Amino acid sequence: MRARVLNLLARLAFMAIVSSVAWSIEPETVGKTTMEEPTAKWFIVKSAFGAGYVFDGESGEMQGLMSLSTFTPAVQPNLKRNEVYAAETYYSRGYHGERSDVLTIYDLETLSPGFEIEIPKKVATLSFRQYIALLDDDRHLAIFNMTPAQSVTIVDVRSREFVGEISTPGCALMLPVAHRAFLMMCGDGTLQLVGLNRNGSESRRIRSDAFFEIDDDPVFDKPVPTEDGWQLVSFEGKVFEVTVDGDSIQISDPWSVLSEEDAEQTWRVGGGQLMDVHVGLDLLFMMMHQGEIDTHEEPGTEIWIFDRGTQRRIARIETGEPITNLLVSQDDDPILIVSSEAGPLHIYDVKTAKKVRTIENAGPFPSLLQRF
Repeated sequence: MRARVLNLLARLAFMAIVSSVAWSIEPETVGKTTMEEPTAKWFIVKSAFGAGYVFDGESGEMQGLMSLSTFTPAVQPNLKRNEVYAAETYYSRGYHGERSDVLTIYDLETLSPGFEIEIPKKVATLSFRQYIALLDDDRHLAIFNMTPAQSVTIVDVRSREFVGEISTPGCALMLPVAHRAFLMMCGDGTLQLVGLNRNGSESRRIRSDAFFEIDDDPVFDKPVPTEDGWQLVSFEGKVFEVTVDGDSIQISDPWSVLSEEDAEQTWRVGGGQLMDVHVGLDLLFMMMHQGEIDTHEEPGTEIWIFDRGTQRRIARIETGEPITNLLVSQDDDPILIVSSEAGPLHIYDVKTAKKVRTIENAGPFPSLLQRF
């Protein structure tokens, strides 16, 4: 009996010691890390599953993660306001149920959502860079809708409110130009210019002449910005320069990225993000593959670099594996970022056309590359 009492007292004493030690341990709290200001070599990798991975292309190190909706087409950074905008669609039961569409405003330092603006339940959710665009007043944001009717939602990011919806039948994408306006690509082979008033309502709408035949040689819906406009390319490799002067949409005569020999060897433009322009060096980067007609979505096996001034090819990069997207940093010593079908990202030094690093884990199924 005495031994049992002593054993019980010993156990009680041990429990008291353990309790006092546990009581003295401070509970761990969740911390918050702020992100540095992005440089020209930083970029965002948007996964097909929604997340946005932020990388420094110079070091190859991941800098942050944006927890985006699976149905987010692209994001729009606004460095002047330290914000990132995302048009997002959510369903109450994941992939079905009640739908809600919002413009989410993320804090650039923490990548945390800070504000939501309810918008029409019409956001086009495919991964297209120009499905969201900030206009040159840094105030009005345009979001492309497709239900399948096509329209554009306008949001005032300063007052944090939905402004209105503009019907744009037959026209898609938003390509911002000067004076609070944007171009759209239309299915009849034309471009459409839409201008806004100071309050974000439509002020004017102008249509260009048709410059391509959609049944003969359509233009890719993957335009890229130039110094004073936009560049487009057709399935057959014809390059168009587009600028806006007041109410006039100016479209250049096309030039081809393909020589007669290239055409004979069945080289074709194709891929996801299939081209980009370095504004300062005036260079064009084009993703190419060998294939027959209607292989415009095939991944690239080479990247061709052109001098835009002389319209001559100055370099070819053999990628060694199929690639789907490319992006060029806009600094004095630019890098070329490409995503592969297998998943890794490869980074090239533009001036030497040599691969400098590979990022093995850049998120599952990269669907879009974006600059800050």
